[in-house]
Order: sequence, then C-alpha cells, then structure tokens
Amino acid sequence: MPTARPQKGDVFLIRGYYVTMATLTEHIIKLTDHRDREHLELTLSKALIDLLRIDRVVIARVVSEEGVKRWLEVASLDVRGGGKVVDPLRVDFHTLSKLEDERYRFQCLQSRGLAEHAWAGEEGPRISYVPLFSDSATEEEGVIEVHSGSSLTVGQLQVIADMVHVFRNMYSLLAYSDRDALTGLLNRKSLDDTFYSAVLEEMSHGLESETNTLQADVLPVSERRHRVPPNYWLGTVSVDHFGAINDRSGHLIAEEVLLLVARIMNNTFRTYDRIYRLGGEQFAVLMHCPEEALVLAAFERFRANMEKFNFPQVGRVTACGGFTRVTADDSPSTTLERSERAVDYAQRNGHNQVYSHDDLVRKGFFDDAIKVGAIDLF
Repeated sequence: MPTARPQKGDVFLIRGYYVTMATLTEHIIKLTDHRDREHLELTLSKALIDLLRIDRVVIARVVSEEGVKRWLEVASLDVRGGGKVVDPLRVDFHTLSKLEDERYRFQCLQSRGLAEHAWAGEEGPRISYVPLFSDSATEEEGVIEVHSGSSLTVGQLQVIADMVHVFRNMYSLLAYSDRDALTGLLNRKSLDDTFYSAVLEEMSHGLESETNTLQADVLPVSERRHRVPPNYWLGTVSVDHFGAINDRSGHLIAEEVLLLVARIMNNTFRTYDRIYRLGGEQFAVLMHCPEEALVLAAFERFRANMEKFNFPQVGRVTACGGFTRVTADDSPSTTLERSERAVDYAQRNGHNQVYSHDDLVRKGFFDDAIKVGAIDLF
C-alpha cells in the first residue's frame, strides 16, 4: 500500500523529540526563503520558540571597535511574543557588555560548544548557550541563549543543532552573494539591496508579528525613503594614483594593495559599520553617527592609517575620502554622487584628504544640486 502523505497536524518523532510536520516545514521554509541576512537571526529565534516550547531566545553577536570586543544582542524573542531586533548601525558601542564580562557566553565562544547556567539550582530554570557559527564557516562570532524551565533534552539540543545548521548554510550562501570576490567586503549589489532597510528606524514598540517585523523588505521604494531616520552617513574612499600603481607594479601587486586597503578599513571602522567595495579602487562605508565631526574623525583615522602603512613592494599609498548625510529622499545613487564629489574635490586639491560634502556646500564650494549619473561609479 502507498504511504499516506503527512497531514498538517501530524506529529513526528525527530531526533528523539516530538514536533509537528507543519511547524517544522514552515520554519525551514522561512529560514531558506530569505534574501537578506539581517532577518535570519529573528527567523531562527521564532523557529526555536515554536519548535522547542521554551521560554526565551536571545541571539548575541560579537562586535568590536578599536580592538575592544563587546556583545550586541541582535535579536530576542520570548514565548509570549515580546521581543526586539536591533539595528547594529544604531547602537551605542560603549553601553554594550564587554566580551569577558558575560561569563557563560564567553565560555561558549571559547569552547565552541554547549555551556549552561543553572541560575536557580541544578533542577531549575537555566540558560543554555550554543555557538551561532562554526569555527570554519565564518570569521563572525555569536551565541544563542536558550532560556528554559529545566535542562534541555538530547532531542531538543539536536533540533537546535539542525536548525542552526540550516541557519549557517543560508548565512553563508547570502554572504557569498553579498561579498566582493577579491576583498571579501560587501559589494555594490549589497549596497543597493540593503540601502533602505539598513537605514530604517529601529523598531520601538516590540514585535507584533514576524510579518510586521519583516515588512521593510516589501515596502515600495517611495515609502521606504520617507522612513529614513537622521544621522546615517555614506562615505566613499578612493585610492590615490591607483592607475599608476597598476602600471608600475602590475596587476597582482595592485590587487594586493586593494586587499590591504580592505584590511585597514576593517581595522579602522567599527564592525557594525557597513564597508563596501564599489569596484576598482573605490570603497564605501555606511554608518550611523550622531555628529558630522565624529564621522570626519573616523575617516581621518582611516586616512592616517593608510598614510603610515608600508605597502610591500609599493611603499606609501594614500587615499581620499568623502562623505555625506543620508536624507529622506535619497537613493544609493544620489548619496554616492554627493560623496564622490567630495572625493573628487580632495583629489583635485592635493590628494590624501577627507572632506564632508555637506561642509563643502555650507562653505560655498558646491551648490546642492546633484545630477545623478554625472560620475561613473564603475
């Protein structure tokens, strides 16, 4: 006789733990249906809450600034539906817990295995810590906190492992499509795809539903533009005299220079700033910062780090930077156009400089009219 097809309410024993086929399939589909890595952690949290009947899930990622590492809770969800998703661009880094101050998270990170904190006795409620990433799939670090009324069963731990495996696979696939093949930085496609969602206002009223949480992905462009909050900045960087470096030293050495520039950018800017390679010798940074002076200081640090670095077989290499505030009516092209004008001004006035486009407008060097497409970004 033919085997009966699974029905919506059927319950299956999977890895020693009972789950409904509908629930399991639903969450696998949701995890593999994303085209944006920003929402994977929330979807994973929802899946674990539904599948395991636990109290709460918190996903914490490691972020760093100037060599100091801290914990950022990017997503949290509890069984009653309350929770939050944090935009990494909008956090105050100095308010976050240092890596070593969260003992059990740190232990999980170091051991790359399960850690437990039975905070009310061995038979009572506890927090179980599971690595978010494997040691080989990515350089990124994070942990999943599972809050439960008692110790997790072998079956529950296996369900967690399976869902995290799906998460890691999707994260790697999306990261591959978002990354520049040479430098590993985010690519221009990623900037275009994530520009609006990256600068949307952080949720302030909790998560009414997963649909509402993810609605930014499906909003029309015209509606997204009017939700752009203040204090986002987009800057571009161009390596000075890169054509001469390529002609003099050859293509392979020129590529090595770009790799080192990418490394200097990663070491200079914050881990939650978005760093892109636009193509050729051009790079970009999307960041959230309360003051223009702080943005200028960040780009000046990068410029100084470039200037003092000794590039093998090339020696001294400098770069120019320009940045602008993101406005409510912006698109990636209009914002890049303004920052490129500031870079062009720096290159025409001596190289190895950083300028704010907004400041150049205030000083009368530019008018505020932008003709999109006047500069070839590729």
